[in-house]
Amino acid sequence: MVIGVPKEIKISENRVGMTEAGVRQLVNEGHTLYVERDAGVGSGIANQEYEKAGARILDSKAEVYAKAEMIVKVKEPLPEEYELLKPNLILYTYLHLAAEPKLTRALCEKQVKGIAYETIQKSDGSLPLLTPMSEVAGRMATQIGAFYLQKDHGGKGVLLGGVTGVRPAKVTVLGGGVVGTNAARMAVGLGADVTVLDVNTARLEYLDDIFQGRITTLYSNSQNIEQCVAESDLLIGAVLITGHKAPTLVSKSAITSMPKGGVVVDVAVDQGGCIETCRPTSHQNPTYEIDGVIHYCVPNMPGVVSRTSTYALTNVTLKYASMLAALGVEEAVAKDKDLYHGLNTYQGSVCYEPVARDLGLPYKPVATSSPTLPYRV
Repeated sequence: MVIGVPKEIKISENRVGMTEAGVRQLVNEGHTLYVERDAGVGSGIANQEYEKAGARILDSKAEVYAKAEMIVKVKEPLPEEYELLKPNLILYTYLHLAAEPKLTRALCEKQVKGIAYETIQKSDGSLPLLTPMSEVAGRMATQIGAFYLQKDHGGKGVLLGGVTGVRPAKVTVLGGGVVGTNAARMAVGLGADVTVLDVNTARLEYLDDIFQGRITTLYSNSQNIEQCVAESDLLIGAVLITGHKAPTLVSKSAITSMPKGGVVVDVAVDQGGCIETCRPTSHQNPTYEIDGVIHYCVPNMPGVVSRTSTYALTNVTLKYASMLAALGVEEAVAKDKDLYHGLNTYQGSVCYEPVARDLGLPYKPVATSSPTLPYRV
């Protein structure tokens, strides 16, 4: 198969869809790789490294898309890339379509076979291609929150861990999944007073066990959320419902109740956000203020720790890229249930039910030769 790796164009997105090691593996498997010039520079991967691995360097994004049968990216195509899409192109990347109605329509109109990293799902419910970036984003959320709590960055002038005789900052984490666990781990490590809320009591028991009493766990309901938000110096939104738009759990009135100079970091913003006052920002202009509370809502947080993120991402995406390249979409999703979950658009229709439901579009599952597929997600 002919595989293209374009340069990302989202603001401050320095990751790239594949490392030189990933390119080498796919070339060894007999595939042709085209990489856009300087696509890997932001992650510290030079053009020469890709060439040494067997890729061919092309000067423009248009050339890469024109030649490729499959595009491997990091982030969803932006509007200026829509015209490069073509029928039967395999697009393998993070899509987050439940929050992107225009992109969803473009993929359907162009009849693109859209495989979303974030919805490839194992039988135990885990999301193997989302996990490493969730780890990065969760750890960054605490780090960023601590930065903006400083007075010189607009915050209330609170040290996250406090010092002897002075109480530490109160950190509330909404969601106890991968993002929330990593955010809590960083906050606990810095000495903060941490509360994690979740609706999954088994997950709360797990967090109680691994943190050994160093955090408070609460069941996530409106009363507990409102009380915790009102006391928080730092509020981290870490809610994920696979494939769906994130639910709004924190109202504007609750944010108004926070101390002035408090900080909100909504990691769920790429799925629409779980805090009413949140809207997407960028690494160039990452924050804004509402009622004295600083909001940081950058959808591609891992893009600025690009080398770590790129290598972590290729570690998990390469397996399925290899499968798609060897078998094509139809045979690959018929043979692998995990990958079947990842197929979001096919032959002009939405074939992933949560996206179709959230966007009010028809759901058309893909028929396969497997006796166990299709099945409802």
